[in-house]
Amino acid sequence: MFSATQSSKSEFLDKARQAREERKGQKEKERAATQIQALIRRFLCRCRLQKQIRKEVDDYFQVPEVGTSKRNALSIFKIARKLLFIYCQEDKLRFEKLCRSILASMEIENEPKVWYVSLALSKDLTIPWLKQIKDVLWVSCQLLKTLKPDILQDNKLVTLYLTMLVTFTDVSTWKIARGKGEALKPALTRFCENIMGHLNQKGFYSVLQIVLTNGLARSRPSLSKGTLTAIFTLSLRPVIAAHFSDNLLRSFLIHVMSVPAVVSHLSVLTPECMASIQTHDLLRKFIIFLSREEQCLDICVCLEGSHTLCLLGNLIHLGYLNEKVLEEEANHFVKDLTDMLSYCQRYVSQKKSNLTHWHPVLGWFSQTVDYGLNESMPLVTKQLQYLWGVNVIRTLFSDVLSKKLESQEPTPPPPQPSTSQNNLPVKSLFKRAFQKSASVRNILKPVGGKRVDSAEVQKVCSICVLYQTALSTLTQIRLQILTGLTHLDDLLPKLWAFICELGPQGGLKLFMECLNNDTEESKQLLAMLMLFCDCSRHLITILDDIEVYEEQTSFKIEELLTISSFLNTFVFKMVWDGILENAKGEKLELFHSVHGWLMALYERDCRRRFTPDDHWLRKDLKPSLLFQELEKGKRRAQLLLQYIPHVIPHKNRVLLFRNIVTKEKESLGLVETNSASPHVTHITIRRSRMLEDGYDQLRRLPVNSIKGVIRVKFVNDLGVDEAGIDQDGVFKEFLEEIIKKVFNPALNLFKTTSGNERLYPSPTSYIHENHLQLFEFVGKMLGKAMYEGIVVDVPFASFFLSQVLGHHHSTFYSSIDELPSLDSEFYKNLTSIKRYDGDVGDLGLTLSYDEDVMGQLVCHELIPGGKTMPVTNENKISYIHLMAHFRMHTQIKEQTTAFIRGYRSIINPEWLHMFSTPEVQRLVSGDNAEIDLDDLKKHTVYYGGFHSSHRVIIWLWDILSSDFNADERAMFLKFVTSCSRPPLLGFAYLKPPFSIRCVEVSDDQDTGDTLGSVLRGFFTIRKKEPGGRLPTSSTCFNLLKLPNYSKKSILRDKLRYAISMNTGFELS
Repeated sequence: MFSATQSSKSEFLDKARQAREERKGQKEKERAATQIQALIRRFLCRCRLQKQIRKEVDDYFQVPEVGTSKRNALSIFKIARKLLFIYCQEDKLRFEKLCRSILASMEIENEPKVWYVSLALSKDLTIPWLKQIKDVLWVSCQLLKTLKPDILQDNKLVTLYLTMLVTFTDVSTWKIARGKGEALKPALTRFCENIMGHLNQKGFYSVLQIVLTNGLARSRPSLSKGTLTAIFTLSLRPVIAAHFSDNLLRSFLIHVMSVPAVVSHLSVLTPECMASIQTHDLLRKFIIFLSREEQCLDICVCLEGSHTLCLLGNLIHLGYLNEKVLEEEANHFVKDLTDMLSYCQRYVSQKKSNLTHWHPVLGWFSQTVDYGLNESMPLVTKQLQYLWGVNVIRTLFSDVLSKKLESQEPTPPPPQPSTSQNNLPVKSLFKRAFQKSASVRNILKPVGGKRVDSAEVQKVCSICVLYQTALSTLTQIRLQILTGLTHLDDLLPKLWAFICELGPQGGLKLFMECLNNDTEESKQLLAMLMLFCDCSRHLITILDDIEVYEEQTSFKIEELLTISSFLNTFVFKMVWDGILENAKGEKLELFHSVHGWLMALYERDCRRRFTPDDHWLRKDLKPSLLFQELEKGKRRAQLLLQYIPHVIPHKNRVLLFRNIVTKEKESLGLVETNSASPHVTHITIRRSRMLEDGYDQLRRLPVNSIKGVIRVKFVNDLGVDEAGIDQDGVFKEFLEEIIKKVFNPALNLFKTTSGNERLYPSPTSYIHENHLQLFEFVGKMLGKAMYEGIVVDVPFASFFLSQVLGHHHSTFYSSIDELPSLDSEFYKNLTSIKRYDGDVGDLGLTLSYDEDVMGQLVCHELIPGGKTMPVTNENKISYIHLMAHFRMHTQIKEQTTAFIRGYRSIINPEWLHMFSTPEVQRLVSGDNAEIDLDDLKKHTVYYGGFHSSHRVIIWLWDILSSDFNADERAMFLKFVTSCSRPPLLGFAYLKPPFSIRCVEVSDDQDTGDTLGSVLRGFFTIRKKEPGGRLPTSSTCFNLLKLPNYSKKSILRDKLRYAISMNTGFELS
């Protein structure tokens, strides 16, 4: 019973709770319904009101104007208040009509009550009117942001809203302020200032920036002259009203001057605006404002990278147009530009990544570049180019350019043209260079005397820092900058003269001290040297030989000598004193700049000498010490060999090369030792098919086998072995014969250049079915000869050797400079196009090359579609370089690649980095110096009874030294060794050694030395008079076979005849 009572109680409580919840829910529903009804009623009421107001506005503007009863200022004010109360997107057209009515009211003459602005003078309406005009103008601004000036309808609206802004931010057009109303002008002006202040707070400059960007950031501007004038006028009014306060100047710079190429558009479309800029001296104010570091940084941070670049372009353009301001504010101007470029550099990246974007001026960039900026970047680039244009350079470098380099004596007559394009006689060159004492520039050596802390030096240093910063920041137009800086012929020589005067003792010592200091002053001085080197290197690579040697454009030859000596010493000390080992950042960049200029001069000198002997050597560097340090792996020795091997005498480098080869042979087990013998490869060669057999048997051999010992056995056409054992001599003969055959132009694997007959791959070598395999084989054979130290008489064209060495990948390489080594006449013809004063288009050339290939005329396009593209004055330089590149690279690319592949399989390209192109030719063909007969005599071996005191031997040496000229001595050497040049390291390194043997019979009867023949030779006993026989040779053993002549005159005549006929074996 108790449980039943308890159950009914809980049920009762549940029902009561549910009833309460139901009542609560009902009340909430009723309240919600009431709120919804209120909202609906309010919405419907608002809609009715809006509809009613819109009808009133529409009626107001639809009624035609008959007099002024409905269009007086008060009625416009009232209708404007209603429209602004309900204004939204659908009211754009009504707002447009309102603006037109307001402007129309301002145009009516002698009707003060109609003028909309007259309400400002009403005591009761002043404040409401002021608020209303502010709202109207801000709505105009909001609409301006959405309009696209390139659309005709939008363009009209842009004009309308800009007219509204122009009209109500200045009293000059208000009729109420004229005549008797002149007294009201100050009060009305304050109204305008109040309005402008309000607009500025709301973001007026941002609106103007958007309108300018929409209209100008494109390939063709869509803003008219009037529109652009209006925008610029509006942007300038607050600045003038605020008396050029920092705050307003900041807004102007950020929002107006950062619009891409705005100054370019202003100067073209509205010269009046440019005049206004000059009237208010805006450029000076900008320069001074930005000269305060924190303000400049603030501007840059607000604009970030790309727009900072646009601001930079506009300031440079203004500087170009205002030369006087630029000259007076040069220091601040340079500092401002440097700071902004340095800020942009933060965003420049060295490589592509997921976080970078491509910028047409800055390269890889860590910010996105919007479409508008991309479209206007050509104009921005054009503005930037003014910085390295002649006018700005003359203004900034005025202190340097005002220096006089030459005396007032009459200039010497022009130099006579060289008879040879590639080999200017060094003596005559020096004579011409140094005998111009009447006008030689007085800067042949550093003189010192100019204090580095003087204002003049500081100014020049800061200008150099600016241009150096531009070079490292504006990566995609770096070449344009360098070209601009080198345009004035006298800038670089005068900058060098300026450098020579720095410090108490002149250039070198001062700059070496700067390397060890980390002060700002030292950095600026090094930046000046760096800029000089970068520009000079660029100049020397774009000048052709005539401009460098004959016309001596920019630098005189004696200046190049002094500069090269300075650079050589500077780089050497940076390496040898250990500075380079720890160099980072700016110091490393400096090294590469100085080294680049040095190597450009060195390579130019290698092609065509302008320096005296031993000019590049360092007398204070002991080769023995260097080799010791290389053995120990010292870093400075390795860097010296990597960067400036030319400071080491050539013979020492050749020794180093031979040591490297010997070490590799030892590591590969190719050298005979007590415990092991090297693997020997045996090949059998038919003399009548020497090239074919050699190719078939050697091309498949592994590289290490070719590097190893190869024994050759010759057989005749019947297959019978020839007598003789190959102890390297027969292989030498085989190698020489193979090389002689493949390099014979008649085979058409190689051709000779016109004039000096040097070898390069034939463009038509494809007539051989396997020509590329043959080129690879030839490369291996030449590599083998060099590997074994066998000199072969193969004169290569220098342009081809440059490609073999990989020099054509160097930044200092220029195809046009190498062209004379292929065809000097063709080079002269091309350079005449470069110098052609008239219209090159009249010559009827196209970007193509016509060639006679085996009787057929073939047209090669230098670029795709080139045969339809005419050569003009604008593209003639490109045409010259394209043509040179085609003739020396494109035509023989496959052949050269195959040859290099074979050659480098034997000779590691790193081994040859220490040699220049002419030096590698000497490695291949021996020394081009005079034959040292004493050295040859010292290392001669005698057989068959001959000895050094034998009368025939005495006669022989006397004939060679006294009766033979240099050419005949070279012919003699070629007769006995197959090469007319001596070994690079002297005859001690001739393998096998030079030998002379006394012979009694002809070669076909010669069975070698016997006891009798040796005794007869020793005691000068003849079996019969040998006067009818000629001397012969066995070049494979470097052996001269000499009959025991009875008279010196017979020996002389027979020897002369033999070497001139190059008889060898056959005429003995």
